[in-house]
Amino acid sequence: MKTIDKNVLAGYNAGIERDRLRTDLGLIEFERTKELLMETLPKPPSVIYDIGGGYGEYSWWLASLGYEVHLFDISETNIAMSEELSSCYPEVKLAAREVADARDIPRSDSSADAILLMGPLYHIVEKSERLLAIKECFRLLKKNGHLFTAAITPYATLLWATSVFGTRNRLLEEDSFMNMVARELLDGEHIKPTNSNYRGIGRSHFHSADELKAELSEGGFHSHVVHGVVGGAWLAPNIDELWKNTDSREALMKTVRMLDIRDDIMGLSTHILAISQK
Repeated sequence: MKTIDKNVLAGYNAGIERDRLRTDLGLIEFERTKELLMETLPKPPSVIYDIGGGYGEYSWWLASLGYEVHLFDISETNIAMSEELSSCYPEVKLAAREVADARDIPRSDSSADAILLMGPLYHIVEKSERLLAIKECFRLLKKNGHLFTAAITPYATLLWATSVFGTRNRLLEEDSFMNMVARELLDGEHIKPTNSNYRGIGRSHFHSADELKAELSEGGFHSHVVHGVVGGAWLAPNIDELWKNTDSREALMKTVRMLDIRDDIMGLSTHILAISQK
C-alpha cells in the first residue's frame, strides 16, 4: 500500500479535525449526515465500523443511540482526541478506538452491519489504492449491509474561493491557485501549490458523483444514491449565528433537503455522500 501524503497526516496529527463539525459549514454537514444515517441504518445494537472517522463525532453519537461502534483512523492524534468526546456522552462507550489504515482493517469478514467511510477516499489519491479501501469495506460488511461514503467535489475549492473573494482573500487573482483549480476540474487531483497563500488540505482526490458511483461499483457495491450533503446552504453568511435560532436552522436544512439528490446541481454541495449496498 502506498502512504498517505505526509502533509495530510501532519494536519490531522496537529488536531485540525477538532470541532470541525461544530462550526460553520460543519454544522450543516453533521446535521444532514445524521439525518441520512437514521434513514438507512439498521436498528441498534447493530455493529458499525467508522473507518477514517477522525476523532469520532459520528462514532460517539451513534454509540449514544445504542450501536456497537468501532472507530478507526490513521491519525494517532485523532484516536487520542476521541477520548475527549466521552465527556459529551456520559456513560457511553465505544466498542473500540484503534489506529488503522482504511485499506487494512483488523476485523473479520462479514462482521459489520454498516460502515462509514467518510474521509479516507479523498486522501487516497490513486484509484487503485481507493479501490483497496472500498473492497476492504465490502469484505467487512455483512450481506445487504450499507456503506456510507463521503467525498469532496471538484468544484468545492473554486466555489469556496469565489464566495469569499475580496473579503477573506483574493485567491482568484493568483495564477498558481487558479492552475490548481483547473487541475481539480480536469481530473479531480488537488495539489496545493507551493507559491500560494492557499492553505489547503494536502494532496487529495475530489470526486464527481458519477466517478464516486463508478468506483463503488468497481469495488462490488450496488444501489448507489448520492446526496448533496450541504446543498447551497453553506453560502449563507454567519452560519454559526443562524444555527442558534431554531427557525433559521430549519430554514437552512430545508434548502439542503430540497436540493438533496438533484443531479443537475449536485456540484453546488461541496461535500457529497453516497449510500451503497453490498
